[in-house]
Amino acid sequence: MPDLRRKLPSSHALFVFDAAARNGSFTAAAAELNVTQPAVSRMLGQFEDYLGVRLFDRTNGRAALTEEGEILYRHVSDGFRSIEGGLIEIDRRRKGTETVTLSVSSAFTTHWLMPRIDKLQRQFPTVDLRFQLISGPLRGPVDNVDLGMRFRDRYDPERNGALVMKEVMLPICSPAYRDADSEDGPIEANTIIRLADTPGDWAAEYPTFLTKRSGPAKSLSFSDYAVVVQAALLGQGIALGWLTVASHWLLTGALVPASETLTTTRRLCELVHPHDRSIRPVVSEIRDWIIEQMRSDMAAIDRLYPRLRLMASSY
Repeated sequence: MPDLRRKLPSSHALFVFDAAARNGSFTAAAAELNVTQPAVSRMLGQFEDYLGVRLFDRTNGRAALTEEGEILYRHVSDGFRSIEGGLIEIDRRRKGTETVTLSVSSAFTTHWLMPRIDKLQRQFPTVDLRFQLISGPLRGPVDNVDLGMRFRDRYDPERNGALVMKEVMLPICSPAYRDADSEDGPIEANTIIRLADTPGDWAAEYPTFLTKRSGPAKSLSFSDYAVVVQAALLGQGIALGWLTVASHWLLTGALVPASETLTTTRRLCELVHPHDRSIRPVVSEIRDWIIEQMRSDMAAIDRLYPRLRLMASSY
């Protein structure tokens, strides 16, 4: 922070810069800040002189950011959002509420968490939930959130994560798709629903499926796993079901196994908190609630489909 103070003529310069950059106009920035346009121009001119670079190109009444201005604006806007989030969090805590931000897949949120959201909110009535959603493969750092669901190789060094379960997959489809036979009309080949950017042909590992379809397989490919599961629910084919996502639909019967063979990888599904902060008690409680609910799901599926031996494969 002492270095930052030396690099700035005043902290007010950052607010003026942010307003001008967002609006692309000194006049609009002046109106937002309730000052005159010459005052904005003078402040930013002094700021540029202090830094020794131009932050704006001033043409035809517009203020376009230079390359150096873009760099500064990116960091200033991120910093202001973080500060604003902290102030909001303090205000919520003062009023008896806390915000918890989860970094999870859109598929997990749509197909596992949303059916339980009322239950979660009843369990944690003073928590406001926010989501950082990932549509593709679940990867990336866990930053600027309270908790993130991620996968890691079980032989990687232990990190600050809590085990949800092993990575276990199962081919899944709708009951209508599985049970369609020639009495309903001509039977076409199986349609394999894929998640784009997932390596390998997973269907080749299953020589047969629990359907009455045969012939060369067709395929559908989506970049969002939430859509993969939705397509399976709508009877469009067979998807590889991650149990951390599809367990709710297996328990309701909306989806059924399309094979009696599980695939268990070397990866572990974990709930991870950022390494640069300690975990708050309410975050720890939500983490443990998710883990408990997931284990309960696996036990229930194990009872429903004992030939899968799911509990033995999951933990």
